[in-house]
Amino acid sequence: MNVANKLTLVRIGLVPVFIAFFYIDVPYWNYWAALVFVAASLTDLFDGLIARKHGLVTNFGKLVDPIADKLLVCSALIMLLAKFEFAEHWFSDVFVLLVIVMVGREFVISGLRLLAAAGGKVLAADSFGKAKTIVQIVAVVALLLRGGLFFGTFFEGWLAAAGIVLMCAATLLSVISCISYFTKNSDVLADLVKHK
Repeated sequence: MNVANKLTLVRIGLVPVFIAFFYIDVPYWNYWAALVFVAASLTDLFDGLIARKHGLVTNFGKLVDPIADKLLVCSALIMLLAKFEFAEHWFSDVFVLLVIVMVGREFVISGLRLLAAAGGKVLAADSFGKAKTIVQIVAVVALLLRGGLFFGTFFEGWLAAAGIVLMCAATLLSVISCISYFTKNSDVLADLVKHK
């Protein structure tokens, strides 16, 4: 197994570690969770760079890398939804809808990827999808950092506001990227209907 694939597996392994910090009663647990989340996110950057630079792109990587991404991001969204109480009570209700849209988008795109793979086609991430992932990562980190040392301070409000705005932006990008995927790969659906 090459280095790129090992980094992908490390990202998957960090997901339960990230989740565990939501349940372990340790000081500044949210900062530890944020640190693990950032570390896992960086493996996503480096595994792709290494694979492309050194010609280490494999079928295993093509299959597992998107799964690792979805596990990490969806786990973060669900844990924030389950464990965080927002002072902005209106956003608690809105956040539920945002998570449903973002997680639902991941299932839809995964289904499209499977259909494409069955036809021997690999769907590469587009610019909207990449932007969505970056915005999601920054939003999750901002929401995680707003407690602890920043609790009750000016920075808590700014981090919460940034997290809310970025989550809304990530949801919008999720919808746009989903539409983009289907528009650019309409032939996959056409083949499905043709061979139905």
